[in-house]
Amino acid sequence: MAEFTMPSLGADMDEGTLVEWLVEPGDLVRKGDPVAVVETAKSTIEVECFDTGTMTELLVEPGTTVPVGTPLALIGRAEERRPAPHAPKKGKPSEPAEPAASSGPSSPPPEPAPVPVPASSVARLPGHVDAGPLVRHLAEQSGVDLGTLHGSGPGGRVTRTDVEHAATVRTGTGPPRARATPLARRLAAELGVDLATVSGTGRQSAIRASDVRRAAPGPSAPAPPVPAAPARPSATRPSEDRAAAMRQAIAGLMSRANRDIPHYYLSTTVDMAASTSWLHEHNRRSPVGERLLPATLLLKAAALAAREVPELNGFWTDDRFTAGEGVHLGVAVALRGGGLVAPALRHADTLALPQLMNALKDLVTRARTGRLRGSEVSGATITVTNLGDQGVETVFGVIHPPQVALVGFGRVADRPCAVDGLLGVRPVVTVTLSADHRATDGAVGSRYLTAVDRLLQKPEHL
Repeated sequence: MAEFTMPSLGADMDEGTLVEWLVEPGDLVRKGDPVAVVETAKSTIEVECFDTGTMTELLVEPGTTVPVGTPLALIGRAEERRPAPHAPKKGKPSEPAEPAASSGPSSPPPEPAPVPVPASSVARLPGHVDAGPLVRHLAEQSGVDLGTLHGSGPGGRVTRTDVEHAATVRTGTGPPRARATPLARRLAAELGVDLATVSGTGRQSAIRASDVRRAAPGPSAPAPPVPAAPARPSATRPSEDRAAAMRQAIAGLMSRANRDIPHYYLSTTVDMAASTSWLHEHNRRSPVGERLLPATLLLKAAALAAREVPELNGFWTDDRFTAGEGVHLGVAVALRGGGLVAPALRHADTLALPQLMNALKDLVTRARTGRLRGSEVSGATITVTNLGDQGVETVFGVIHPPQVALVGFGRVADRPCAVDGLLGVRPVVTVTLSADHRATDGAVGSRYLTAVDRLLQKPEHL
């Protein structure tokens, strides 16, 4: 029996909130399958399973905040599929068993076989309601009789949503709220989806986050403008609280990084004339859906340079450097509600430019809609921050521990410069490197920036 525990999804994570289960007891899961949605101070993440087997028991209810390492569920061997509780044995239990041969007129009739009691009946018997202490407390405050509820949780367990639903109906304060997970409600508010119009696919037709995403407007719909005046406090307060918590988490991590990591900084100016010319010709010949952004070339060059200079691609742990297994390029993504995350483009050095472009668009979209995977937020081996689209010319970043380097790209701008003894105007970009002096020194950092420069002069080989 293995334990599925609250994972550490970053150096700054001490605890997480279980938002939603994506599996039920008895489901067969494989290593790498998303099984739960967890909210950290910085983002909402789909967490993958660490083992292959059968999900035998869910130990933590959605909405609960627990420290990293807390068991969330139990996983048994694949063949240990747990039958439904109190399920009758196969056969025809309603038919009496064949009576034994009579030994005489005085033989008593056989006793009838006990009739199995359905799990739902057991849940309604006094003293047999399956509910946690927090749910019982909420029911007592709301005046809800737990014995009258049909639990929507694992094995018929009564959840907080069940009690809130019953309380709304009992008090007659309005139409019953649609049964939905906390993440689904949050996404519905952010995407402008009316839950009353959504059909749920969860237990007892509960609405899940995936149902809300399907009901949301397509990607072609324009994003709603940022209102000049704040919306109702009840709608904005959760987002403001999350943004404040994220900002606090980022500040704490960066403070520790500045304190504990001896940074050194290097920069160089790269002539982008060859890359810009190649990119213009490529996009002119390509369909709209296959055109590339300049950031694609910069990211690919950063990834290939990290493969050439592996001393900067890895982690500083236990007072020593450990090289990364592959180049997993962390990409800093600004979130619409404030703050940022840096999920990883896995094996970025091996992706062709169109693949890298598609992977980047997918990663940014899922980062901004709370659909990142646990392996994406904790597996980056080197991080890139690109503020060129914000008009910034030079950016010196802070290393994300336990990584040992961070690359910064500014905007591609036309500047006067000398080329082959002649003064002219060329498109250039400033590339910076923040690196950990415990793992490398300036000579190694210089090799990395030189590699980036060389790669961008031959974009057709990227």
